[in-house]
Amino acid sequence: MGGHGADGEPVRPDRLRGVCCIARQAPLLVNACTSPKLRYKVSESIVKFRVGYEFAYRFPNPTPCLLTLNIHHSRVGDLGSPDHIIISPSTLQTAYRDGFGNWCSRMVAPAGTVRITTEAVVRDGGQLDTVTPGAGQVPVEHLPFDALDFLRPSRFCESDKLLDMSWELFGKARPGWGRVQAICDFVHDRISFSYENARPTRTAAEAYQEGIGVCRDYAHLAVAFCRALNIPARYCTGYLSDVGTQRPYPPGDFAAWFEAYLDGSWHMFDPRNNTPRIGRVLIARGRDAADVAMVTTFGPNTLEAFRVWTDEIPDAAS
Repeated sequence: MGGHGADGEPVRPDRLRGVCCIARQAPLLVNACTSPKLRYKVSESIVKFRVGYEFAYRFPNPTPCLLTLNIHHSRVGDLGSPDHIIISPSTLQTAYRDGFGNWCSRMVAPAGTVRITTEAVVRDGGQLDTVTPGAGQVPVEHLPFDALDFLRPSRFCESDKLLDMSWELFGKARPGWGRVQAICDFVHDRISFSYENARPTRTAAEAYQEGIGVCRDYAHLAVAFCRALNIPARYCTGYLSDVGTQRPYPPGDFAAWFEAYLDGSWHMFDPRNNTPRIGRVLIARGRDAADVAMVTTFGPNTLEAFRVWTDEIPDAAS
């Protein structure tokens, strides 16, 4: 394995600089899933997950790196143990917050093999993603200032190229949640999931044309459609457990989804899975995958190993 996509999806080049590998009403919280994709009785007690990752890089020279690997500050109160980034050999890190509010670090990786890892415990309500079907669309002139940046085209979400198509496909859908869900349904059916065909430079328009990709491509295309329809949408990346899904489980990886601004707040949508899931832990948000690359390296390197885990901790072990 020689590289990892901007949201954590594996890719195979030998060298890679940028890496990742709702009408106004009370929210309707789905507590039991009837989807054939999920078979899980949601517990009302707190669930704990052991989350973490391991990257192993080989650098021929000392190389500056930027890391976006810490769990988002909105979930820090759920940490049962901290998700400190551990670098081996020990290397100085400097922490900072980026323009989107994500926690990031910078370092200069020494020449040789460098291991970047963490393991943390996260408490979770054990409930499925919230569904709020009555959430309405907010007119552009009434959007808050901090949502406006998520209306514009971006590096991987070229909504301007998809403008006419978006209105042809979704212009008759009910504005608000119904329209965003129609987008997710379409994207879920349009793209076939394939790790083997992952490409770190694939854009939303290319994902539509090629009909293939990984979770970042599903999110990029849905985000681009939303923005073309005047719905602010932001790209998200993080951990996602397999709790409630059918075995065999795929290899562990980071996940990508998006949030749409509806009825005065941000709401989560996942076109890749397109069904409520359990154990979603946010790491970072941005305009697209370029803003939330897990590891960005400024020099040649080889990614020799990569693992991600989001494992439920049995009650007896917690």
